[in-house]
Amino acid sequence: MKMSSVCTWPGRLALGLLGMALGACASGPDALPGSVPSVTNAALNQQSYNDAIAADYILRAADVISVQVFREEQLSLEAVTVDANGRISLPLIGSMQVAGLTAEQFEAEVERALGARYLHNPAASVNVVKYGSHLVTVEGAVKTPGIYEFVPGTRLSGGISLAEGPDRIAKLTQVAVFRDSPDGREVAKFDYQAVRAGTMIDPVLQPGDRIVLGTDGLTVFWQDFLKTVPLAGLFVRY
Repeated sequence: MKMSSVCTWPGRLALGLLGMALGACASGPDALPGSVPSVTNAALNQQSYNDAIAADYILRAADVISVQVFREEQLSLEAVTVDANGRISLPLIGSMQVAGLTAEQFEAEVERALGARYLHNPAASVNVVKYGSHLVTVEGAVKTPGIYEFVPGTRLSGGISLAEGPDRIAKLTQVAVFRDSPDGREVAKFDYQAVRAGTMIDPVLQPGDRIVLGTDGLTVFWQDFLKTVPLAGLFVRY
């Protein structure tokens, strides 16, 4: 008896599916040289998204900042968290509004408050220690779902990378981004393959965004099939 090079129909089915899976894995987006389009697709509800990075960062609740007053160590803070009301408390000055201002604008407010009653020509420096307000949820067919802190200016592709990229069962053409709006929670759809190829906008994430990668049903079937059918049983002797 010799081992036949021809396998039974389950074997042929498995090999066919394997070929399809490997073909899908081997294929990738063909990046097109040139400018990446910044236009949105209203049919996919992308009109409120953009790929422009804000020139000045606006401080938010949960951000951690440092406030340094030149030659006044006792008036300086190495790290202070902006509270839920968007305020912090500083020595001598007391509670001050932070959220909604840039670091430079808040510096001017600190200098004005100190100069009005306590110091002559004070010089303050404000820096962001931690972007605590910038959290994104990444779930679905990704390798490590979770809630991640991200740097302002991070794009959709970067958010997916925080979760270590798509899983094997990901359907890259089905990426949903949920975002709060004045009218409530809204969802937009993106094609990650097109984003990687540079043919679709790669939008800048906003705090509170939720990214969900869809699942490829064929791949799920293939994985379930391999779990239920022993590989050794796919071939027969005759």
